[in-house]
Amino acid sequence: MKKLFFTLVSLALLSTVAAYAQDETPAKFKLYGFIRNYAIFDSRAVMAGTEDLYFYMPKDESGDPDKNATPSFRFLSLTTRLGLDVSGYKIGDMNVSGKVEADFYCKSGSVAILRLRQAFITLGWNGLGKKGTNSLALNIGQTWHPMAADMPHIVNLETGAPFNPFNRSPQVMAHYTFDNRITLTGGFLYNMQYLPVGPKSFSDMTVTKSADYMKYGLLPELYFGVTVKPTKRFLVKAGANLLSIKPRWIDGEGNKLSDRLTTVSPFIYMQYTGKNGFQIKAKSVLAQAGEHMNLLSGYGVSQLNSDGSYEYTPMRSSVSFISAQYGKKWQVMGMAGYVRLLGTAEDLIDPDSLYWFNTSGASNFRQMLRFTPTIAYNLGKLTLALEYNFTTVQFGKNMDEKGLVQDDLHWTPNHRILAMVKFNL
Repeated sequence: MKKLFFTLVSLALLSTVAAYAQDETPAKFKLYGFIRNYAIFDSRAVMAGTEDLYFYMPKDESGDPDKNATPSFRFLSLTTRLGLDVSGYKIGDMNVSGKVEADFYCKSGSVAILRLRQAFITLGWNGLGKKGTNSLALNIGQTWHPMAADMPHIVNLETGAPFNPFNRSPQVMAHYTFDNRITLTGGFLYNMQYLPVGPKSFSDMTVTKSADYMKYGLLPELYFGVTVKPTKRFLVKAGANLLSIKPRWIDGEGNKLSDRLTTVSPFIYMQYTGKNGFQIKAKSVLAQAGEHMNLLSGYGVSQLNSDGSYEYTPMRSSVSFISAQYGKKWQVMGMAGYVRLLGTAEDLIDPDSLYWFNTSGASNFRQMLRFTPTIAYNLGKLTLALEYNFTTVQFGKNMDEKGLVQDDLHWTPNHRILAMVKFNL
């Protein structure tokens, strides 16, 4: 009797697999990537990562004479990229595609190692709705944050950060499109490579970056947005992300704490595409503690509770850019960006020791400007580019209760000249 039962179950499973196999379309594979080299000159010391390729801001004046007023030069063969696109696979009415992408990157030290950039699958369904003009796509895996996907026209490694969100995260993100004109996007993300800041431990209040704040907070980052295409050449996006983390979850004796920071960061984006390679785009973000998106921000303690827990308040900042490009073989492009700290939502109880700011930047700045005129020459798969990056920061001293510097406000500029050679595979 058992043999008969298992035989029937096996036959049922085989028939199901065979039915799906008959309705299955094979996948197509496409390799892509590039070899890229950078040469960089800076007129002064800078705060940057990846061997100074990923540029945030110039360092403030230090002493008399100014120790940071020292020029530097680097030639770097980093961020060469390799990727694999998988498309065309179908199971019934469901389309399945995917991407695996890696590059050579200096995570620590000066030797470039291979690291994962993107790894996700997309499940898609077309022909939905009464008229059959709607579609649904579901991304599962690590890819670009929806607020970071539309980048300015520049050739440097940071691609607009910190004037544009920069974040790739594990996520489940759904995109439902109505009649190819309106797309609703929603889902959740997990902080992994790009992290929020906070206290190092329950007893050490120094600043650090960690995924534990979300891990023990139990709630993923949420996102919801809408994209509207009124014409083929023009589109508008708007959305917001919600982040809720626990900077501390236990005290020194192991007792659970009710600490929690919850922030909402809305944004709006517009883009127009014309002829002869012309495109102009602009984005503005009202960020709250957006350091997990590589924005220069943070948060601090606004209240000490009797049970040992803290109340937190985020630093608010206005982050914007406008960017344009023109041409195909010869391209001219550039970006203008502006960041201004707006102060914390509530008063800080101690800006000196209970205020945590993005470790990639300096907390004693008030506002920042950047201009990046660029020219590029495309000869088939070979691209040569020269970019001038002017970044100036208003620094100061003595933070007030909102985390804003008040005294000795002064502008400190940096002149960066960047040359790039890229060969697309």
